Amino acid sequence: MTDKHDHKPSSPEDQAPQGKPGMIQVAQSVLAAIFGVQSGKNRERDFKKGQASDYIAVYVILVIALVVGMIITVNTVISNAGH
Repeated sequence: MTDKHDHKPSSPEDQAPQGKPGMIQVAQSVLAAIFGVQSGKNRERDFKKGQASDYIAVYVILVIALVVGMIITVNTVISNAGH
């Protein structure tokens, strides 16, 4: 009989297979790289096991979302400033 309390909570890194990083890990790595806070361990994992096309695709999507968000924010502020 096993005790459920013996299991320590596992982190997402423990759950990931030793192979290719998943899309959530790719997105986290891209966001960390954009803000300049990428850890050496994750950077090494990305270069050894990741595919460049995955990182490029996520980066392009995040940059487009950022630009669209900024355009919407600026247009909202400008339209509300005239009232």
